[in-house]
Amino acid sequence: MVIKPFVFRLISAYNSERHQEDIMGAKDQGANAAAGRWLAIPRTLSFITHGNDVLLLKRGEHKRIFPGRYNGVGGHIERDEDPLTSAIREMQEETGLNVENVRFHGVIHVDAGSDVGILVFVFTAEATSRDFIDSNEGTLEWIPRDQIEDLPSVEDLPVILPLVLDTPPGAPPFFAHSSYDAEDQQ
Repeated sequence: MVIKPFVFRLISAYNSERHQEDIMGAKDQGANAAAGRWLAIPRTLSFITHGNDVLLLKRGEHKRIFPGRYNGVGGHIERDEDPLTSAIREMQEETGLNVENVRFHGVIHVDAGSDVGILVFVFTAEATSRDFIDSNEGTLEWIPRDQIEDLPSVEDLPVILPLVLDTPPGAPPFFAHSSYDAEDQQ
């Protein structure tokens, strides 16, 4: 499914005076951590391609999470963003690349074993050039697809990357759940 850069806010004529009694606020939707509800932090993960190569980020050794491991680029979705806007922003910030053909592939619900989980929205995009900028997140590298499996990567990269890179246009998105075992492995 190719996502077109059309964004809208869920504010409508329904939010008129005559329907004020029907409007549901954040508390009514269960967005209250004190109530023991499961909360999740929204993030994006994007894989940028150019020909047969994939741009991967080797996370800096100074990073607390996944130091020295390869992954796509991404980050937190800001409060005023939707997942697509966030993915495009993160790709621009972390790589400096102009991208096109941004495609949404799916959502991974990560149970990290705490009171707050993570929702990862996964995208791909095509770079219009190979000239990226340096990233303070780590080292960016164009990697040929057939060499990726030999890299020290985050645990789920060998599962996610073929899933998104081999998915034909127009295929439905995937929905996945991931959790950690007693040894802190996915």
